[in-house]
Amino acid sequence: MQIAIIGTGNVGGALATRWAEKGHNIRLGVQNESNFKGQALLNNPNTTLHTIAEAVREADVILVATPPTAIFDIMQQMGDLSEKVIIDATNSVGKSPDPYKTVYHCLVDKTTAEVVKCFNSTGYENMLNPVYGDTAIDMFMAGDSDKAKSVARQLASDCGFGACIDFGRGDKVELLEKFALSWINLAIMQGHGRNMAFKVLTR
Repeated sequence: MQIAIIGTGNVGGALATRWAEKGHNIRLGVQNESNFKGQALLNNPNTTLHTIAEAVREADVILVATPPTAIFDIMQQMGDLSEKVIIDATNSVGKSPDPYKTVYHCLVDKTTAEVVKCFNSTGYENMLNPVYGDTAIDMFMAGDSDKAKSVARQLASDCGFGACIDFGRGDKVELLEKFALSWINLAIMQGHGRNMAFKVLTR
């Protein structure tokens, strides 16, 4: 796949690395190419640096992994999003993109893209390495687009996650963000450490 990564911090960088290793073409979209702080990501295979508009133009899939309030500026730069899939990996646990409760809801309302919430529910360390012993942890997604969910499920598998559990339609996106806050609470606020994760078990 041709994947544009908007937001090249810990989460965006981890996913860019894993997907590049799996042979996807990674297009890093940044505000200022001359002041790009993630130069190490360009050592990954199949990875190039672009403006946001250039990264999105040739991409099939767009990962948004930025602070939630940045989405309005980013949307102005992304251009035509028809038939593209956007994966919202943000969490509005501090600030939300007012008047929207989440970036997902903003993107659904303001664009024609196929949108899914995914890759928001655990730390970047678990995206770089989702295997604990002989068990692969799970990823989670929510949204109304079956096409976007299919893409998210494939990309979660490419990262090595055991499953990509469907939390439900768009009305469950806020619940999935609260689920992310549960991981943040346990890992950081309660001091259990970032090397912990969730796995759904069934009988």
